[in-house]
Amino acid sequence: MSTTSRRRPTRQQAAVVEQLGAGEDFTSAQDLHARLRDSGERVGLATVYRTLTALAASGEVDMIRTDDGEAVYRRCSTGHHHHLVCRECGRTVEIEGPAVELWTDAVAAEHGFSDVEHTLEVFGTCGSCAGT
Repeated sequence: MSTTSRRRPTRQQAAVVEQLGAGEDFTSAQDLHARLRDSGERVGLATVYRTLTALAASGEVDMIRTDDGEAVYRRCSTGHHHHLVCRECGRTVEIEGPAVELWTDAVAAEHGFSDVEHTLEVFGTCGSCAGT
């Protein structure tokens, strides 16, 4: 977990982090728990949820909500970015959005806001799923 954490991560937390880093696409806590169980790790689902929540809160993983509202997680690159996500297979591409950044700053200033943050996920169908 975070190097700024006061306590050292447990074996179970370390297993969650390792398993999450093994995949490239976003995954749910339940799917991650199943992968851990299939690999022989004994980690409770509650531990998976707590670990993912802490990692997302510290910015070490990205969390997005799918079309049906499920939270899914992925270890991402550092720095601000957005995601293009396939609705069918979950394939995810990190994208930059300079126009979005300019728009966000302009709208915030227009309404007297400062220190704004935002997330942007763009959902569609990837070429493989679309058959192109």
